[in-house]
Amino acid sequence: MFALLITAYIGYHFLIYPFLISPLRHVPRAHWSVPVPYVGSCWILYQRYQSRNNAVTHEAHLKHGPIVRLGDNEISVNCYEGGIKSIYAGGWLKHEWYPRQFANFGVMNMFSTVGHNPHAQKKRIMANIYSKSFLQSSPQVQANSQRLLKDRFLPLIEALANSGEEADIHEINNAFTMDFMTAYQFGISQSTNFTQNAEVRKKYLHLYHSRRDWQFISSEIPPFFRKMLQRLGVSLYPAFIHKANEWLEDWSKSMCDAADQYLRSLEGSSTNAGDEPLVFKQFKTGLLSLRQKDPTAGLEVHPHLDEGMNFTRGLTSSNKIIPDEHTTLLEVYSDMVDQLAAGHETSGLALTYLYYELAKHPEIQDRLHAGLTSLSPQITWPPSDASASLNLPSTKSIDSLPYLHATIMETLRLHAPIPGMQPRITPSTPGGVSLGPPGTKHHYTGLPANIRVSAMAYTLHKIPEVFPDPESFNPDRWLNSSEEHLTEMNRHFWAFGSGGRMCIGRHLAMQEIKLIVAAVFTNYRVEIAEGGDVGIEEVDAYTTRPRSGKLVVRMMRR
Repeated sequence: MFALLITAYIGYHFLIYPFLISPLRHVPRAHWSVPVPYVGSCWILYQRYQSRNNAVTHEAHLKHGPIVRLGDNEISVNCYEGGIKSIYAGGWLKHEWYPRQFANFGVMNMFSTVGHNPHAQKKRIMANIYSKSFLQSSPQVQANSQRLLKDRFLPLIEALANSGEEADIHEINNAFTMDFMTAYQFGISQSTNFTQNAEVRKKYLHLYHSRRDWQFISSEIPPFFRKMLQRLGVSLYPAFIHKANEWLEDWSKSMCDAADQYLRSLEGSSTNAGDEPLVFKQFKTGLLSLRQKDPTAGLEVHPHLDEGMNFTRGLTSSNKIIPDEHTTLLEVYSDMVDQLAAGHETSGLALTYLYYELAKHPEIQDRLHAGLTSLSPQITWPPSDASASLNLPSTKSIDSLPYLHATIMETLRLHAPIPGMQPRITPSTPGGVSLGPPGTKHHYTGLPANIRVSAMAYTLHKIPEVFPDPESFNPDRWLNSSEEHLTEMNRHFWAFGSGGRMCIGRHLAMQEIKLIVAAVFTNYRVEIAEGGDVGIEEVDAYTTRPRSGKLVVRMMRR
């Protein structure tokens, strides 16, 4: 009798309920095993371990439509109505995947925060200095742009053009975007100088990227399993990962401390243009002010951080928040390193693939150059008088160039720096939630709470009905489409995400990329060196990169 009950339970739990009763049973499956409890997620986990998540998810959508079940408790969406509009504009909570992956210094930052209120409270502190209107009129950004281009970047490009030397433009792009980002965060006198200091930038890039092959462990292996192994003295990470993390955190902390010391040294005096640690100052001052009004404002404790990766200095054993000045400072460090990493890497990637596409399409490169010559004043380098300052056009005039904008939009569409999934969880709603375009056979209702759901730029940007011939690089699609079709493309354009958790630095990134492209392609042409694009194909990951980690080019004067 007991054996019969066990058999009945197993049959119901593993076969009858998941295949015949579950509210998820009608959602198309990416793999036959998907509905089976505990086993159904093994298929997609294996694909992620093999770095194939983006590709297999895209293939599943091509085969099954806009809503696909990837695991026993996971769904991927690839549509606007009933998809990203419902999930991301609807404010569904972030999945625990974020705090597993993006906590720094043992504390949560704005990006890894799951809850709406803690995120919104921190976002309000910085929203104005990342707004488009502020950035376009900011003396800080203008001064940084002048100095970084005139003293560092353009002399390097000119030297390469004069010598005919081949160069890894991917490394150079990452160097400049790091300098640009840290100058805005910490002031140019406290920022990096990767453009001129090759030794330091090579060390940073090596340590930063050395951890990438191990991110599957932190993002997908259940924390309880990792903690159990830790208690047994077994680490899933090699020792160099911990050393790399420590070096990177110490390195970024040193810039925060230098910026803090600089502010203390002013004693009410004014700063030189570009030297103010604008982001650091705004966030630290705002967070301290917020905590004076409400000691728990902006704080979030999450149970899925690793041991030693929670608010270790701000919590009691009962997990109650006891914020102090040290905890607040760790949060500042955590947010600064998160913005530093995201701000330089994504822009650097976008520039690399823009160079790549322009080198492959010289006719597009020439058309872009022709549009850039309409700027007044033109960004001319080198200036006729070596002592002359670099005269830049207004950021608004650069921003308004239609073909420049179209070329960058097309680069971000075809080569989204963050093509990977952005997981959320379904909310608890009476009657369940719905996914899929209403009025179609792909509309699914009654879905329960706590299902992991996600969309990806990788799949959204390849929907042929929205982006015809999606694998082709065609800036004209952003210029020649009807108003209705352009609206659809913009709805599905997801290089910066959407909704309330959309990338806060998107306007800074676009302004920076447009400035660099305008400065370079007004004066130079780019060609791929022989064999220079071997390995340029993108790694299948949350944040992509060239498989070879480089793009070797030659720069030539116009």
